Amino acid sequence: MVSIKNSLLALLCERPHYGYELRQEFESRTGSTWPLNIGQVYTTLDRLQRDRLVEASAGDAEGRKVWNITPTGRDVVAGWLARPITRPAPSRDELAMKLAIAASLDGVNLSAIIQTQREATARTLQDLTRTKAAGGDPAAPHELAWLLVVDSMIFQAEAEIRWLDHSEQRLSNAAVRQRATSWGPRAHGEAGAAQPTATIPRMGER
Repeated sequence: MVSIKNSLLALLCERPHYGYELRQEFESRTGSTWPLNIGQVYTTLDRLQRDRLVEASAGDAEGRKVWNITPTGRDVVAGWLARPITRPAPSRDELAMKLAIAASLDGVNLSAIIQTQREATARTLQDLTRTKAAGGDPAAPHELAWLLVVDSMIFQAEAEIRWLDHSEQRLSNAAVRQRATSWGPRAHGEAGAAQPTATIPRMGER
């Protein structure tokens, strides 16, 4: 919600807008990646007005208000643009949560889950790549803004595929270690007493 508030304020830095225009500008510049409900726009504007970050002119002949940013609102935008985005806590990624739970259950084919997700993410990546290739002039301001959003989504999809590959390799390594542990005593049984299986200490263990 904070990012929506600051985004609308930033758009008002350019010029005054009607509420509906703000919604159109936001969706145009972000490639409709995050569709806004018009009710959400007006609720946000009312809060910004309460905080004295925007002002509303008297309604026009059609009853529409024109929204203007205040000097305090411009200061808020300047601070938002200057500050790095911080994420105080790890986000609850549904895919990571799903794999974590699935890995702890008996009788679940974790490899199949990973493969299904990889195929779905690969299709998304292909769609995004085609969408980007069909774009217009990358030097145009609105096109550049849209490309930044699409690039972000492409990088996220690529990172997810790399993580799925890594997870599958980790699963394979765990299976190999489990087989080695279960077969170890039998492999040494014919020669006499079983040899102790070497273990690698976890971080912090000595």
